Amino acid sequence: MKIEGKNAIMEAIRGELTIDALLVERGANHQIIAMARERGAKVQFVDKFVLDKESETGKHQGFIAKVSNFVYSDIDEILAVAEQRGEKPLIVILDGIEDPHNLGSILRTSECAGAHGVIIGKNRSVSVNETVVKVSAGASAHMRVARVTNLTTAINELKERGLWIYCADSEGDDLYAEDFAAPTALIIGNEGRGASRLVRENSDKIIGLKMRGQISSLNASVACGVLLFEIARKLFKAGK
Repeated sequence: MKIEGKNAIMEAIRGELTIDALLVERGANHQIIAMARERGAKVQFVDKFVLDKESETGKHQGFIAKVSNFVYSDIDEILAVAEQRGEKPLIVILDGIEDPHNLGSILRTSECAGAHGVIIGKNRSVSVNETVVKVSAGASAHMRVARVTNLTTAINELKERGLWIYCADSEGDDLYAEDFAAPTALIIGNEGRGASRLVRENSDKIIGLKMRGQISSLNASVACGVLLFEIARKLFKAGK
C-alpha cells in the first residue's frame, strides 16, 4: 500500500503503520526523512519522474511511502481505547459503505470527534485502501478499525457490553432530542440504500436530521459528521 503527500505520511509515521520504504524526490529536505529513518524505514532518493510513475493520485508532493497492509483491530481493542481514555465508548458502525472517499472522510471525522473506533463489514463494503488512507489525511493511522464478518453479530455483542445502538436514517427521530448519556454506537448505512433491514431491526433507535431544503438526504460522510459531533458533545459532557 502507498501513502502520498507530506501530511498523510507524517501522520502515518506518528501512528502505528509500518513504513517499509520512503521514496523522496532528489534535493528534498524535510523532517519526514529523519522521522522515517528513526522508525527504521529505508529512504530512497529518486528523480521526480520515478515518483510520477509510482504515484496513484498525481499529488505526491515529492514523497511516497510504501507501508505494510493496513492492520485491523477487533472490538476488544476499540473498547480498550475508551477505557484508556477514561471515556464512555463511542463507536461508528458502517453498513455497506462502498465509496473509499466516504470511508476516508468518515475515518477523519471520527478521529476528530474523538470516537474510539470504526467497525466495517467484510462483505459489500470498501476496505481501508490507499485512497481511504489518502482521503483520511492521516486519521487512518490513529483510528482503530475492526472488520467483521457479520455486522448484526457485532451489534449484539456491543449491546451485551453496554452500548446503545443508534441507526442513522433521514426518517428517524430528531437527533437533537436525544441525551446520549450512555455508551453509544452510531450506524451509518450505504450511500444509496441506507442501513440494511437486519441492522435497522437490531438497533435500539433510529435517529436522523430534519431537512429544511428540497433535498431529502445528505452524503453519508457529511451526515456522519453532523450526527457524530452532536453525539460526542453530549456523551463526553455527560461522562465528566
